[in-house]
Amino acid sequence: MTDLTAPIVYIVDDDSSVREALEDLLSSVALRSHSFASAQAFAAATRGDAPSCLVLDVRMPGESGMEFLAHMAERGVDLPTVMITGHGDIAMGVRAMKDGAIEFLTKPFRDQDLLDAINRGIEIDRARRAAAAETQRLRELWDALSPGEREVTRLVVRGLLNKQVAAELGLSEITVKVRRGHVMRKMEARTLPDLVRAYDRIHA
Repeated sequence: MTDLTAPIVYIVDDDSSVREALEDLLSSVALRSHSFASAQAFAAATRGDAPSCLVLDVRMPGESGMEFLAHMAERGVDLPTVMITGHGDIAMGVRAMKDGAIEFLTKPFRDQDLLDAINRGIEIDRARRAAAAETQRLRELWDALSPGEREVTRLVVRGLLNKQVAAELGLSEITVKVRRGHVMRKMEARTLPDLVRAYDRIHA
């Protein structure tokens, strides 16, 4: 039975023999892979909801790997990318890294070098996904606050004291203390710095 949360490596290369060789390599270390013959086919496919890494060939008919890499973000593709090529040079490698690739490997490369790059990419994506999930969790906690609690929070995180918040909002200091306590509990913040970090993360 396939573990749907297991990492996925996406391979985009127009050479079927390269795709098959990479699939075999990844299978040998128990990594799932999905292969595509073009960047267009990959972009049109539904991707799994799991930590992932993209292995992308530089030169392909139609849209090249370099062109696809440069426009991934605007297409909503946010994956750590390892570029592979049989015709690379230093300038191309520099450009690929500037466009967001985590590694640029020239064929023939050592299997272990590719696997190391892929594993690093998977860990990067795992961390990104965890951070996104935490931000979403905090947004849901924020949305559960009352409008009055949010008003108090916006001033508290700016460093205002309870009496200053009370004066700003036309409330009693007791009311501010009560709302502030509710906010700390609902936002699962143990300290004021915790609350400030959560607020900044939500409103970044």
